[in-house]
Amino acid sequence: MDETYDFVVVGSGGGSMCAGLVMRKAGKSVLILEKTDLIGGSTAKAGGVMWIPANRFMKEAGVADSLEAGEAYLDAVVEAREGDAPGTSRERRRTYITEANAMIDFLMREGVPFERAPLWPDYYDDLPGGTLGRTVHAKVFDLNQLGAWKDRLRKGSFSYPLPIFDITRLPLIRRSWQARAIAARMVVRSLLARLTGKQFVTAGTALQGRMLQAALKAGVELRTGAPVRDLIVENGAVVGVLTERDGKPWRVGARLGVLLNAGGFSHNQEMRDKYIPHTRTEWTHAAEGDTGDMHQVLMRMGAQMAQMEEMVGNQMMLPPGFKESAGAQMQLAKPHAFMVDQSGARYMSEGGSYMLFCQNMLERHKTVPAVPSWMIMDSQFMKWHMLADSMPGSKRPEHWFASGFLKTGATIEELAGAIGVDPATLRGTTERFNGFARTGVDEDFGRGRNAYDAWLGDDTHKPNAALGTVEVGPFYAVQIVPGDVGTFGGAVTDSSARVLREDGSAIPGLYATGTTTAAVMGRTYPGAGCSIGPSFTWGFVAAKHAAGLGNAGV
Repeated sequence: MDETYDFVVVGSGGGSMCAGLVMRKAGKSVLILEKTDLIGGSTAKAGGVMWIPANRFMKEAGVADSLEAGEAYLDAVVEAREGDAPGTSRERRRTYITEANAMIDFLMREGVPFERAPLWPDYYDDLPGGTLGRTVHAKVFDLNQLGAWKDRLRKGSFSYPLPIFDITRLPLIRRSWQARAIAARMVVRSLLARLTGKQFVTAGTALQGRMLQAALKAGVELRTGAPVRDLIVENGAVVGVLTERDGKPWRVGARLGVLLNAGGFSHNQEMRDKYIPHTRTEWTHAAEGDTGDMHQVLMRMGAQMAQMEEMVGNQMMLPPGFKESAGAQMQLAKPHAFMVDQSGARYMSEGGSYMLFCQNMLERHKTVPAVPSWMIMDSQFMKWHMLADSMPGSKRPEHWFASGFLKTGATIEELAGAIGVDPATLRGTTERFNGFARTGVDEDFGRGRNAYDAWLGDDTHKPNAALGTVEVGPFYAVQIVPGDVGTFGGAVTDSSARVLREDGSAIPGLYATGTTTAAVMGRTYPGAGCSIGPSFTWGFVAAKHAAGLGNAGV
């Protein structure tokens, strides 16, 4: 070996620095290897929230929840989804809920402050055990606290001085006094930040900024521009990694084990074509290093791989000039809009879990062209709600129309001609939808029947916060594609985060977390933070196991 540490972590996304903190607390040496030039992985670009039932903040606020209720909810959601999912089991889900709470307590003790988003509903809150407030996020962070490391942290698009939950309310600025108050508070805090020289960020950038700060303070070593090419195996056990240093092969030993947290394969079109056809690398928000390198290493060494057909779907629109696709979930779920396939038929609820949304779109595409689908809106929508990054009531950019991104028509039939669907079909779909909007009951797909749909919608709109007629011309349409924030399949791991072989035995010295693994949530996404929460938790569990800490905690 060229050098040796107690624990080596591949990738710097969610869970890596948490594992590093555990190891440092146990007095062990840690090296985190990141193949790109920036620390933080896809987590730093994302919402940065974690889904944790019965979390400490709920208890402090006197909100009723329990580990048992969380487990009942997870069982109800995960087991209702058809399809073999070896990454999940009742034992693994129970371990996740218990250890996620221990993980947050540990990070709080290490000086990483979190808080709860009190009104964020579970995505299937109408199922047994469903509730609000299980989503936890890091507090807003001043990047200047990182000093020389500030420019080495990956940045997301959430450069705001407010918690992520407040930011999600801003699209209702023309409809809600609460949203206007949040906007005013943001303006004041932004001005104060400018006067005091602070550079505030929220969401995933705040989470990973705070984790990086804690890791550096604890003595975790981080190395960028250090791709891992292979694992070093001796007598059936993983004892290190083959990486690069100064452009040359470099062997790093790992006395206690290696943790793989290298992301998925969102930026590998060949793997997408094989496992998740009809999706594109251009439609992902994952970090550019998400190319499936470790998936391929794991396959070569005989690890059990599962759920490779899954991704954390995130419906997107494709405005011209955007470096990445624009998230469409909260806009498509607002009143005065619905979605149709390329025949002009509506085929699912426009609300609900974004992962389920994209699964439904891809399933529909097997029989009726639905990738892309069309979001249909009227002038009421344009007056009251955002579209891509344009503000409600504003004049939409001329290049949107010129490029064909935004289609329009004076009537529904004229719009149908502009998007190439049968006018009579689209007219029939629109009239049926409008009937549901007037009664407040979506008899076809149940849009607006649970708290999450209402939260996505407009709580000032009655009788259903998620349904509004599409009847005031001119009418508009944009394409919707099944984007993602990461793939959701990979190595199967046990309740100690150890990677398993195809025969079910654990590979000594090898652990994995994050989207390098087959998700503990199976083929579902039960609530906000169901990828980052598990990534941190299984990183925490892996480090405890490797350090021999057992269930004693740290």
